[in-house]
Amino acid sequence: MEEQLKETAHGPIRSFVLRAGRMSDAQRRSYEKLSPLYCIPYEKRLLDLNTLFKNPNPVVIEIGFGMGSATAQLAEQNPHINYLGIEVHRPGVGKLLWEIEQRGLTNIRIVEHDAVEVLQDMLAPESVDAFHVFFPDPWPKKRHHKRRLIKRPFTDLLVSRMKPGAYFYMATDWVDYGRWALAELSATPGLENPYDGFAPQQKWRPLTKFEKKGLDKAHKVSEIYMVRSQT
Repeated sequence: MEEQLKETAHGPIRSFVLRAGRMSDAQRRSYEKLSPLYCIPYEKRLLDLNTLFKNPNPVVIEIGFGMGSATAQLAEQNPHINYLGIEVHRPGVGKLLWEIEQRGLTNIRIVEHDAVEVLQDMLAPESVDAFHVFFPDPWPKKRHHKRRLIKRPFTDLLVSRMKPGAYFYMATDWVDYGRWALAELSATPGLENPYDGFAPQQKWRPLTKFEKKGLDKAHKVSEIYMVRSQT
């Protein structure tokens, strides 16, 4: 793993490491069958979100949806909202595709690619109603902090893709990362915090596998809720 984490001169520092995760037979079958229907290839071309979902409903972007269970639950509970999930790990993509089929969901699409490049190249300015980031990799070792996703200038890119009044929501079970992210987001022009520091527990968010693991270890969950200013 340490060899994988070293920086190179051939590209930007990534907030993730691609691991050779094993796909189950069900995930593989779902991926092969359903990815042509629900997965959007990465390309340097702006998406027309209304055309993609065939309706003008609000669009929520979830960055790093893991195995997709929370994404599927939210999509099932909110059929009037469209969800675009971004994930680099194929087993998770396969699992979410399985969830889509099992639940009969029509309001989810997936991009299997680096979120930074997806936002830069595929999302138009002021096109997104919300961003969700549930339990991102905290990169706890100090020498790896530069790999954390939620930091400037990425937060500036997030704001540029948010509609006025859109919200950003993040949950983490690493207190240090929560403080880091809150400071970075608070320093980002165009974002306003309706709370005094961390947000209270958001009842609409489903419990995730990563959250359960953290709670089992007595980790405290920190939640951040920021809104893009109207001006």
